[in-house]
Amino acid sequence: MIILKTPAEIEVMAEASRVVAEALEIVKREVRPGVSTDDLDRIAEEAILARGAVPAFKGYRSYPKTLCASVNEQVVHGIPSKRKLKDGDIIGLDLGAIVGGFYGDSAVTVGVGRISETIAKLVQVTEEALYLGIKQAIVGNRLTDISHAVQRHVESAGYSVVTEFVGHGIGRQLHEEPQVPNYGKPGQGPRLQPGMVLAIEPMVNMGGSAVRILDDRWTAVTADGSLSAHFEHTIAIQPNGQARVLSQCPASSV
Repeated sequence: MIILKTPAEIEVMAEASRVVAEALEIVKREVRPGVSTDDLDRIAEEAILARGAVPAFKGYRSYPKTLCASVNEQVVHGIPSKRKLKDGDIIGLDLGAIVGGFYGDSAVTVGVGRISETIAKLVQVTEEALYLGIKQAIVGNRLTDISHAVQRHVESAGYSVVTEFVGHGIGRQLHEEPQVPNYGKPGQGPRLQPGMVLAIEPMVNMGGSAVRILDDRWTAVTADGSLSAHFEHTIAIQPNGQARVLSQCPASSV
């Protein structure tokens, strides 16, 4: 069942999402060669707690950390560790927070030091796919209009969308209905309505779409070892016009 949110509930979700956005901005500033993913996790947790929110991922289905930090061929759910970042790496930073019983969720992929133009293009195309998906998140469209926009852009650039992980509804639970695939034919699925809040999150591989899960039971990596990028926003469907992106960070807020 898709749970529609009231305007008041969306405002609470906007606050949770703002916390996530601000924490991600703080973490991004600390991404550099020699920094460990554990360091970034600590910074993320401190930023969330300082804003009176609760880390959403820590303890979720026994996940041990606040941040998901996925490096290079890691697609999603990379567990922070003593691993130190190196010049030329890319890292996906996925973060969630709870405010007033509601969740916010967002992710970005950033380069470490200097990255090649080839790798920068993967990151750019993935972020562009996210915003093209969001552009389809309007009243009257169907869910897979979002999915198709993502897939079309990714594949036109020669990359693959991950099919084993998808976006999702979000609210009082981190994962609610509906699932939001990053692939599919347009014009299918539920019709988008005001009050729907979705986490749209393209995961894009430079090589094939297949992934596998490591022995830690969390970290997903590309099956062929190719690089992967990930972006995500929490958005609310509005009665008129474009969706409201809840997890954007106001320029002056950090």
